[in-house]
Amino acid sequence: MKVAAILASKKPAAITIKPTGTIAELSSLIRDNRIGAAIVSSDGATVEGVITERDIAYGIATHKGDMHAMPVSALMTKAVITCSPGDLVSFVASTMLSRNIRHLPVTDGGRLVGMISIRDVLKSHVDELQQQTALLLSQAARPVEVLQDR
Repeated sequence: MKVAAILASKKPAAITIKPTGTIAELSSLIRDNRIGAAIVSSDGATVEGVITERDIAYGIATHKGDMHAMPVSALMTKAVITCSPGDLVSFVASTMLSRNIRHLPVTDGGRLVGMISIRDVLKSHVDELQQQTALLLSQAARPVEVLQDR
């Protein structure tokens, strides 16, 4: 299965925020959209960074109460790992696990086309296993045909 299949089953766009947006704006954005991360992008098409709820939690420990007015660019991850729609989900899952990444922007030709999460990857794997199980059960339930010599 490829990343494109995961994207096809999700909302069409990734949620973005400008680097100058505040942590307070980001917090509202991730709460309202019920997501765990946003892409940082000045134009909505290029990926300048990623910021997650984990970044906010770590930022609280460092910056305390002054954090709400900070720009997103102060806490975002700047060295962003991305994947493409043609990548195999198994390869992406391996990357996410080995690098401890829960959200991965999907780009095509340098343009943002979506974001997948480790939950999306797990769901696709479970769906695939359920399909295989159903196929095996249907094969096992068929009557055995005895071939005769002629």
